[in-house]
Amino acid sequence: MHTKTKLANGLKLILAPLKETKAATVLVLLPVGSRYEKENINGASHFIEHLMFKGTKKRPTSLDLTKELDAVGAEFNAFTAKDHTGYYIKAAAEHINLAFDILSDMIFNSQFVESEMEKERGVIIEEINMYEDNPMIYVGSLFEQTLFPESSLGWQISGPKTVIKDITRNQLLAYKEKYYQPHNMVLTVAGNFKPAKAKALAAKYFKETARKKEKPGFKVFKLNQTRPQVELKTKETEQAQICLGFPAYALNDRRLYPLYLLSVILGGNMSSRLFTAVREKHGLAYYIKSDLGAFADIGELVIQAGLDKSRIKQAIALILSELKKIRDEGVTDKELASAKEFLKGKLVLGLEDSENVADWFGKQELLLNKTLTPEEKIKKIFAVKKSDLSKAAKELIREEYLNLAVIGPFKEKAEFEKLLRL
Repeated sequence: MHTKTKLANGLKLILAPLKETKAATVLVLLPVGSRYEKENINGASHFIEHLMFKGTKKRPTSLDLTKELDAVGAEFNAFTAKDHTGYYIKAAAEHINLAFDILSDMIFNSQFVESEMEKERGVIIEEINMYEDNPMIYVGSLFEQTLFPESSLGWQISGPKTVIKDITRNQLLAYKEKYYQPHNMVLTVAGNFKPAKAKALAAKYFKETARKKEKPGFKVFKLNQTRPQVELKTKETEQAQICLGFPAYALNDRRLYPLYLLSVILGGNMSSRLFTAVREKHGLAYYIKSDLGAFADIGELVIQAGLDKSRIKQAIALILSELKKIRDEGVTDKELASAKEFLKGKLVLGLEDSENVADWFGKQELLLNKTLTPEEKIKKIFAVKKSDLSKAAKELIREEYLNLAVIGPFKEKAEFEKLLRL
């Protein structure tokens, strides 16, 4: 059973005690990410995340931070997405005090030393180079640039190298000061702890008074697509990488539940339609999968594959034929039942870990302002009917909504545009 409270400074506190573990995870989430940025500071959210590990007033260097956590075998990390940023420490339950101490110290007291910032510029630029040199990773970014044109949703989370080279310490500090305030934070504690103690620790270490009351905002994405779109990046590779997909439902849309199931049946596992047809029957791909992404105002249904470059057109045609088939003919009772059990099983296995439990409750509260229990979500999944999947497929799998991103040794975009027919 989880509980939700709010501290006097506006910080939301979620407690999710677990008896079956000897660990505890403390997670801080903030509603800041690349979609909240201006173009001249694109990458600021991610840059700040890096700098939060570089020293505080109490622990002046990165080594001072990490050696305390390493001394107790803790796991710690951070992540930046398009619509949120998170920091967490997971440790043996008896070290929960240390987790609260260090995490709060990083959040409120990081120093952003100029010399450390200059070193981190180079680190981030190499991170960007790594992603751009890896077609399997970069094709996803290329797809979102295509799907979300003229929107910050299409920007890279890391930002472009030109911005990273030029952004100033004052710009980063101003961005952090504006949004890293308690009323924007969700603090989630999951694992083996006593709720009364966790509440006391939260009150002690996260009592910082808000200096500003601003909430992050973004420009709502308006879908204006009326024809298929292709983005091609020519690169000498042995394998072609593609993302093919459609705009989909927003994060709080109840139609997401049938879409989750549709995605599983399409390409969510090794017995899915696309895996069976494209890889097992025709040997056209090493990997192929279907996935969903969802934001406050829009979502995406995307199929990603690493394909035999000499037979890429055949593979794309086969993927499109499977999409048309599931749209026009629907799914079977057996497929739907199996997909429901698959999602249930993945959810149960995922929530065996305190880190995942913290993430589960924290992100819901941050992004949806509500929290479903796993049992409540499973109930919603099992309530979906075949007709719901059919309706979702007909609404989204439309020729005019097709988007294709390709990375490989190809030069003519028009050759791919001709393929996009449903």
